[in-house]
Amino acid sequence: MDVTRRHLLTLAPAALAAPAAAARLPKSQFALHPFLVANPKAVFIQRTKVPHKMDEPAKLQAGLQLAREVLVPVDRGGVPTSHRIVLKPNFTSVRSKDRPDVENWGTGTDAQFYEGMVMGLRELGLKKFHWVEANGFNTWNYRGFVDINERHGIEMNEPDRRARNFRDAYEMNWHQVAEPVVYKRIPHFAPVGEPDTWLLNIAKWKSHGMCMTLSVKNLQGLVVKPFVRFCPGWSGVTGVPAWMKPDIHQNVEKVVNTFFDEHKRKGFARYDSVAPLSPVHQEIWAHKTCDHMQTVKSGLSIIEGIYGRDGDGFGVGNDHLTNLVMFGQDKFRLDIVGMYLGGHEPGNVNLFRIAKERGLIDTINPWEVEVYEWVNGAPVRRKLSDFTRTPLKTYYLQKAGEPKYHLVNERFDYDKA
Repeated sequence: MDVTRRHLLTLAPAALAAPAAAARLPKSQFALHPFLVANPKAVFIQRTKVPHKMDEPAKLQAGLQLAREVLVPVDRGGVPTSHRIVLKPNFTSVRSKDRPDVENWGTGTDAQFYEGMVMGLRELGLKKFHWVEANGFNTWNYRGFVDINERHGIEMNEPDRRARNFRDAYEMNWHQVAEPVVYKRIPHFAPVGEPDTWLLNIAKWKSHGMCMTLSVKNLQGLVVKPFVRFCPGWSGVTGVPAWMKPDIHQNVEKVVNTFFDEHKRKGFARYDSVAPLSPVHQEIWAHKTCDHMQTVKSGLSIIEGIYGRDGDGFGVGNDHLTNLVMFGQDKFRLDIVGMYLGGHEPGNVNLFRIAKERGLIDTINPWEVEVYEWVNGAPVRRKLSDFTRTPLKTYYLQKAGEPKYHLVNERFDYDKA
């Protein structure tokens, strides 16, 4: 069956109403909603109305509606519709002998929500789309992403490279890190970072070994392998192939260890953990991530939380129908809100503390982030306490005597920090 036709036939009539589409008649450019442009540090939360996580028409409609409301056609001051759109969902898909596929659906961005966003972009007159992902080529279609990309003419990158490809910059773009700790240069899959591109970052609201995978970590998948391996600790720094070493800080061990010792002295949360993804693994991952955030810019970042997921980010965990979509331009602030609403205290997650220390954000306090509920295409000022928190347990830096999957929710004194 033609899946596109099936979607159209099963969508509610309101989803295809002429006024919504007519108001978006293509112009020469598109832009974010003016309120988003005027409030680049704000975080926006939309409550969706999906009755079940496998309700494909409802999820597609949620993506289409959001695209229609926050991406608008303009005559000037925006992004030319001749630009190429780089799409970065969290594709992660797993299959298990012990569980039905449907129980692992929340391991990545919902495919129908993604397709709805693409449809909304196409309404603006955009025609050039690129899917970019470093990982898991053989799993891309477990939840239907390849089928969607082929229906919409979205080009997909080849994720594997040889050593000589890095020397020749074959289908990749190198970006210099302004203030490096681990990486001096980072390679991204083309066309990431090219002048006529605009990046849409669609992360998933899910737990992970780094506490949660949100919008900052999602962009890690733009990095060419093996540079994309941020998590292995020292083996991914001092143990890399010889041809990678010129792109790593020449004094990396001294610099990272100096940071690490100071963070232990300051009492950074959970630095006494004996978890396999140890405090030094987290330290190195955070610094690689902060290096990376200096090299990549997204046009809009979204955390799809129609259904969130606890566990390890892969085959261990359960989905929870939460009907929230969070979005904004400031990825760190967006993730601070996502982390808090996932039941964790952001001050205890050392990525945020290190990012502030390195000058990439100006607060780690979720209560200092302006939050708006996005209601029928318009912002309404809210407090974080207006939204229900969902405890998405993680295995991040387990304490002695603590369950493997837990919340990182111990009290944190933001004033003191």
